[in-house]
Amino acid sequence: MIRFLKPAWTRLVPTSTRLLDSPVAQSCRHFSRFAGDDDDGDGLQHPGSWKSTEGLRRCSANYVPLSPISFLERAAKVYRDRTSLVYGSHKFTWNQTLQRCLKLASALSQLGISRGDVVSTLAPNVPAMYELHFAAPMAGAILCTLNTRLDSAMVSVLLAHSEAKVLFVDHGLLEIARGALDHLAKTNTKPPILILISEKDDSSPTGIVPGTYEYESFLETGDVGFEIRRPKSEWDPISVNYTSGTTSRPKGVVYSHRGAYLNSLATVFFHGMSSMPVYLWTVPMFHCNGWCLTWGVAAQGGTNICLRNVSPKKIFENIVLHNVTHMGGAPTVLNMIVNSSVSDQKPISRKVTIFTGGSPPPPHIFLKMEELGFSVNHLYGLTETYGPGTYCVMKPEWESLPPLEQSKLKARQGMQHLGLEEVDIIDPVTMESVPADGKTMGEVMFRGNTVMSGYFKDLQATEEAFRGGWFRSGDLAVKHQDGYMEIKDRLKDIIISGGENISTVEVEMVLSGHQAVLEAAVVARPDNHWGQTPCAFVKLKEGFDVNAQELIRFCRDHLPHYMAPKTVVFDELPKTSTGKIQKFKLREKANALGSL
Repeated sequence: MIRFLKPAWTRLVPTSTRLLDSPVAQSCRHFSRFAGDDDDGDGLQHPGSWKSTEGLRRCSANYVPLSPISFLERAAKVYRDRTSLVYGSHKFTWNQTLQRCLKLASALSQLGISRGDVVSTLAPNVPAMYELHFAAPMAGAILCTLNTRLDSAMVSVLLAHSEAKVLFVDHGLLEIARGALDHLAKTNTKPPILILISEKDDSSPTGIVPGTYEYESFLETGDVGFEIRRPKSEWDPISVNYTSGTTSRPKGVVYSHRGAYLNSLATVFFHGMSSMPVYLWTVPMFHCNGWCLTWGVAAQGGTNICLRNVSPKKIFENIVLHNVTHMGGAPTVLNMIVNSSVSDQKPISRKVTIFTGGSPPPPHIFLKMEELGFSVNHLYGLTETYGPGTYCVMKPEWESLPPLEQSKLKARQGMQHLGLEEVDIIDPVTMESVPADGKTMGEVMFRGNTVMSGYFKDLQATEEAFRGGWFRSGDLAVKHQDGYMEIKDRLKDIIISGGENISTVEVEMVLSGHQAVLEAAVVARPDNHWGQTPCAFVKLKEGFDVNAQELIRFCRDHLPHYMAPKTVVFDELPKTSTGKIQKFKLREKANALGSL
């Protein structure tokens, strides 16, 4: 039987001395380089000279803990009757969204949800998912958005680990949720209360089991006059996002109200979102809280266009129908768009800014997206950095370069955004910054206010991640003369062949440049002579036919021979729900092939 700690989220409230006992607080106290000394438990730094400065006083007139909850309140005033959210034929204004969120927060409170309790979701990008990003913290709760591709067993582990009191589940995922509750029952773990998100026109769905609430009916039990439970400290947790992990040791990344506030604004700024943007939701809201744009769009009074399912046809239709200005997606989404059928594509009358991250997109993808009417911005980050942490800005001097050269420069990861104190490429042993020569590799490290508070219930992992006073990303990169960084590989993905380091990213870039290749991923295969050699897994475009030797020759024409794959496997590439290729599965397949 898996044993879990007693409810710990209630210990994450800074006004209580019990905060000092929580795993997250312990781990962060050990690495308090940014927080300073907190004498009165309010989460603020108080240098010695501050208290002795005459005439200064912090009070309600000049200090309010930062929280993205305020974005919704302001949007309801400034953009009151403007459209906040569109889902099919359903539309809401910002005033209506605020009222719905207040009622939902009130209903949660009446259900017994108190400050520090966890409210979980298992849902695609539907209105309820957006509303819960505000309503849960308004009730003082912490939002835990679960990956919709998880199976019942993993969902049950995360529900138990987070100690979720409520689970909002989309009707299309109800069977997975029920399976998770069955798993919890077998471990004698108290299950969360189930609230079913049905289609808006179906407030009385069939098959609803006793003890389960229906979302719209539940919302209507709330009071629009509910008094928001604001964070008592900016350090209060607003959400927990689970990284991919095993059932034995899930990693829950804790976000604070302060970090969410700052990263939301930083993301809006570097994507050039002016007042009232129209944002098409193709990034899952469960992934890093939608790269913090669940809150960021509200800050600018934008319109959220929600899609239950993403396809090229729906993307183009919604862009044209709603005059979309911005959207986001992993490189796989971009790949899907550029390789879509002509019948699915529609002429775009204005440039749509699309931001992509997750893995470096091949340069030719940038070119094709531009031809279709998109302006691509490249970002980089991790769950532990609230999603986006760096971005690549198009410099004026690049405009005179050939398009392909521009695309290669834009495919780099750039520099940190406004919300971060510093991002650097550092030797993980000496902790010294690597030279800006474009060759020397080091580990990407972060520090600043938009780095996670820690891993929930895992002090050891938190300490390891913050070792040396930086957050260690596990990504290897080089730094160029202009200060821009370029990811070369994950530490665990680098191939060491005959003493030479091979960047799988570089090999993948070359493979993706072949006209027949739709997707490519490279991992190490055991080799009796060299130790390891590159093994490429390739998915071909429909209608193309090419053999392994042709692709190997193509790589040798564009790379040093030792970097070219010795093995090519044609197969579907396993992916996460956010479009990232699951290399650990490919490594298993490569190892199963045996040594060369």
